[in-house]
Amino acid sequence: MSNSIKINCLIVDDEPFARDLVESYVLKTPYLELKGKCEDASSTLELLKSEKIDLIFLDIQMPEMNGLNLSNHLSPTTKIIFTTAFKEYAYDGFKVNAIDYLLKPFNYPEFLIAVEKAKEVISREKFANKNFIFVKSEYKHLRINLKEVYYFEGLKDYVKIWLTSQPKPILTLMSLKTFEYELPEEMFMRVHRSFIVALDKIESVERGQLYINKQPITVAEQYKSKFAAFLENKMLS
Repeated sequence: MSNSIKINCLIVDDEPFARDLVESYVLKTPYLELKGKCEDASSTLELLKSEKIDLIFLDIQMPEMNGLNLSNHLSPTTKIIFTTAFKEYAYDGFKVNAIDYLLKPFNYPEFLIAVEKAKEVISREKFANKNFIFVKSEYKHLRINLKEVYYFEGLKDYVKIWLTSQPKPILTLMSLKTFEYELPEEMFMRVHRSFIVALDKIESVERGQLYINKQPITVAEQYKSKFAAFLENKMLS
């Protein structure tokens, strides 16, 4: 299990004090990365359109749509820790597969126990299948062996997956951001708004470009420092 895992989290609570308290606990926990704070279901669902969230600290009693109903609209890969002042909701919370249930007011040690449970589950799921992924192409789900990937090329709403095993790329209706999040960091790196490359397929680097299968790929300015650090780490002294 990796100790370097980063868990993207979101705080959802209609009470400002409760949001701020959970935020202070998140900031004290090195592997948690706060992606936002929301006060209701509609703003939560809007944020989830643009952010990949691993874990939500979710209040149950909220206006419009309560936390239990909101949980039914979430991806099964998004884990939930319910936060509420009403212990009678505990049973309902576990029925919707919550990782844990924190009864307000809770302290940091109680928060950390719940978060460690979530970390164990999220780590296991993230690192269970590093050798391959499945992507939807036309009407099929295709297995992609990660060791065969040269690079991923983003084209607006599509991604081309270039493989060592075939001359033509696989085309899938996904975003490059989704791949960037799901792919193992030790194997792949985003180097351009349109490219994620397999690090072990890089043949050479010259004047701000890398070459894979004789194809030049520009390393964009915003990714240069991270790529330079990778090169330095791999450079023979």
